[in-house]
Amino acid sequence: MKSRPKLLFLGICAGAHEHFLDWCRSGVLPNLQRLVANGLVGRTRNVPAVFVQCTWPSFYTGTGPARQGIHCWEQLRPGTYETYRAYTPDLVRTTPFWDHLSAAGKRVAILDVPQSGPSPRINGIQLVEWGAHDANHGFATSPPSLKDEVLARFGAHPHWGLCDADRTTAELGEFRDELLRGIAAKVPVTKHFLAQENWDFFAQVFTEAHCIGHQAWHLHDPTHPRFNEADSALVGDPVRDIAVGIDRAIGEILAEVDENTTVIVTACHGMTSKYVPQYMLTDILLKLGVAKRAAGAPAQPLPPSLRRTLDPILTWGWQHTPQLVRRWLDPLRHRAHALVEQPTKVPLDRAAGKCFVINNNSTHGGIRINLAGREPDGKVQPGAEYEALLEELSRDLLDIKNVETGRRIVNRVIRRSDLYTGEAVEHFPDLFVEWVGADPVRVIRSDKIGRIERDYSYCRTGEHVQAGLFIASGPGIAAGRLDREVSILDFAPTFCDALGVDCDEFDGAAIPEIAEPVKRRLAPERVSVRKALQPQLPA
Repeated sequence: MKSRPKLLFLGICAGAHEHFLDWCRSGVLPNLQRLVANGLVGRTRNVPAVFVQCTWPSFYTGTGPARQGIHCWEQLRPGTYETYRAYTPDLVRTTPFWDHLSAAGKRVAILDVPQSGPSPRINGIQLVEWGAHDANHGFATSPPSLKDEVLARFGAHPHWGLCDADRTTAELGEFRDELLRGIAAKVPVTKHFLAQENWDFFAQVFTEAHCIGHQAWHLHDPTHPRFNEADSALVGDPVRDIAVGIDRAIGEILAEVDENTTVIVTACHGMTSKYVPQYMLTDILLKLGVAKRAAGAPAQPLPPSLRRTLDPILTWGWQHTPQLVRRWLDPLRHRAHALVEQPTKVPLDRAAGKCFVINNNSTHGGIRINLAGREPDGKVQPGAEYEALLEELSRDLLDIKNVETGRRIVNRVIRRSDLYTGEAVEHFPDLFVEWVGADPVRVIRSDKIGRIERDYSYCRTGEHVQAGLFIASGPGIAAGRLDREVSILDFAPTFCDALGVDCDEFDGAAIPEIAEPVKRRLAPERVSVRKALQPQLPA
């Protein structure tokens, strides 16, 4: 007998690349094509400038980064020049939609939603990081006793730890095969929990597209500088292979649910070639004379072989460290990871210059002004001096050209205050540098910086794009194309509204084309959870 969840959500993390719908139409992804043909297809809009790290926290809370508080994997500790590892389950300030559903008595099953933590308030079950891109905490469940049951029945996921590593072409093929085994392994896990009851809401997310996109995009894109015909002949197109594997898994999952289930598939952001010159930003600020190099900084980065060895060791050790001990070891861990994760970064003395780089993501660089009264040794006075420096930096960055193409390397320089305000932005950059990212960047120049020549050597060849897509299919949902973009913040309120749960916490709004048909069919009794639930963070 087929299960009958009311809403079935399937996520494809970073899967919305330019060939996704083409592969559906051409028959490469037949199961997804059936959903496309019979459902509503729309474009999604991610949160601007910070969408890489905070995509999933913003998605599952329905709140933007100015409220949920995450903009990057590493964030500045306010009032200091120190940074900390921003592991989102510990630090998200707003509430996942599944806690709202649970508070209203709905039964939910949440499997492998990235950058989330196990909720003690969930009315159902939750699996966290059984199989996830760059797992931060290790496998955990709610209730906690479920962990042993999953491991006994299904074993561990075939891939654990950081995806980043310097791999040979043959090793990339092995990595692809490992991820394919991981996709296949999610099917029996999903089917097992689907069959347990007729859930109100059920979610499963495939993060393997994210992993392979970063690591093997050059094998997918024949125009990429690292593309090689011999490599392609050896391993083919791993990006396409992973998409086919996910499509096959989705087909097997959909075969287990009946026709009354509303199915929503999202790929809230995607991939393209990694051509952003983020690795040059510190060089640029040094040449502009607004930043200062750290004294005694090492002249050479770690060799790739050593980084490759240290990455999995550091990740495994952290995942197996007790929660209370992590708080004491976090500064040491940050220093160790800084050596291996940012091998091209020029160390800056943050206290000495007018500004400094803080991590944001590679698509949008982050610049923090060393502001008097906010930073411990602020050099720039608030008011006119601060405003003048923002203007000067914006002009100077927009003047920089890619020598090989003659085109600008910066699309826009965006003030944080034009996008985000509120208490939760206390650690954000003051300026976001939106890179063009259309062509490889090796040599840049302007009148002020002169000429800078640097080679990009990090292992990632794919980078995120902000645009995404969704497919919604089920009774009453009109097939076709939605004529507008929807925000990723709109899905949490859509899930709640469709199931009769009213909540005033969301920044987004329900998508009526999805929620209304579900409400008409189910006619749920409305339940209000207007008083926002506070996240239960670890002690």
